[in-house]
Amino acid sequence: MEARNTMPYARDLHWDIRGTASPEADEAGLTMRHLLRAFDEIDYGMIVLNASGQILHSNHLARVEVGRRDFLRACDGVLSSADPAHDTKIRLALEAALRGQRRLVLLKQGERDLSLTFNPLAHPLEESSPSVLVMLSRQCTCDNLAVRMFARALALSPSEEGVMLALCRGLVINEIAQENGVAVSTVRSQIKTLREKAGVPSIRKLLQRINSLPPVVPALRIVTPVPQNPRPDA
Repeated sequence: MEARNTMPYARDLHWDIRGTASPEADEAGLTMRHLLRAFDEIDYGMIVLNASGQILHSNHLARVEVGRRDFLRACDGVLSSADPAHDTKIRLALEAALRGQRRLVLLKQGERDLSLTFNPLAHPLEESSPSVLVMLSRQCTCDNLAVRMFARALALSPSEEGVMLALCRGLVINEIAQENGVAVSTVRSQIKTLREKAGVPSIRKLLQRINSLPPVVPALRIVTPVPQNPRPDA
């Protein structure tokens, strides 16, 4: 596949589906390795499937989710689920996407839930090898490292940072006080300091600012491997 000269430094690109740049790739330009590493920093799990449901590529957050095996798994390289009902939803959504239709799949198990969108990347009428992009729910705000970086930037104390993370988890003041074994008035005082340091007039505005932070996914890459997913440096 050769990329067109549509952006600076993206000339003479050549790559294969494994994400390995060919010798023809311009070392000074954008290569598939750069793109795959950029995908690993995206705040959503992303999986590319072929028409058989085979995993062609998955980014870091998707590999984490597949490695958990709560909702998704890679069985002989095919995206599936241990739950027959979930497996049926995934199969039907893939079939619809292969026909050019987008689908939203909602999965729930205990206290956890996961949503997925199935998006056609290439229709069978466009090429002989159609593919589908599966996008997973955005990671929890508390798992975004930018939130902790935000706390450092505001010079929050450990207790203030804990209150902020509790607010991100959806806890109310009484629940935060009970969880930390402190008085409600203490939590109110900490929230007041939080708002002042962040320069916002309300908790709602504080959470809006936090939710608008750029994503910083966990740097830890030690997860259950997905053998079907090649690494950029492989």
